Amino acid sequence: MGNDSGGAVAGRVVAVAGASGLVGGALLARLSADPGVARVHALVRRPLDVESPKIEVHVTAFDRLPALPPLDEVYLALGTTIRVAGSQAAFRAVDFDANLAVATAAVAAGTKRIGLVSAMGANAGSRVFYNRVKGELEDALSALPLDALVIARPSLLLGDRDRLGQPRRAGERLAEGLDRWLRPVIPARIRGIAADDVAAALAAAVPQAQGRQVLDSARMQGAARG
Repeated sequence: MGNDSGGAVAGRVVAVAGASGLVGGALLARLSADPGVARVHALVRRPLDVESPKIEVHVTAFDRLPALPPLDEVYLALGTTIRVAGSQAAFRAVDFDANLAVATAAVAAGTKRIGLVSAMGANAGSRVFYNRVKGELEDALSALPLDALVIARPSLLLGDRDRLGQPRRAGERLAEGLDRWLRPVIPARIRGIAADDVAAALAAAVPQAQGRQVLDSARMQGAARG
């Protein structure tokens, strides 16, 4: 049984932070189609055009996040690049600060289950800034009082960024081309993975997981078809 600001409802009440992104959008579609989910709160930085009566869109500034309604699950898919953000500090403000702010607000509202879109190579001790920030976020979330934290660490994310108006990351087109040609010989753990597979794996794992669980690309490949 989940609750929202309108009172008790039958089914789970969940939130997706970063619902306009590649994985966030796939999560939004998958969760809103789940008969076990009654309401999906989409937390975004800009207006989002959706039609499902289950979805409630909240355009918000994540550095001034309002109190959240009671939620059964929260999915964190906020992310950017240093190129788009403009600096390491601006990148960290999104990938670390904004995600942690949502998680902290959700826990304060009673949430005990979180799913996180992280990255392959995430490690708080890494010399690579991107991987270090991702690892620091994983560690910060692991310190929260949760029943379940499911961390997805995808390799190269595959999906239609052009449709979302998102710039491709440096070398992404080349990497996607190499992935297509060499896919049969690339180990599944580092092979490119569809955003919908990541969303499917998280949506399946978060409601039933216990403790901290890490999903790499090998475990998530084909999840959308399973």
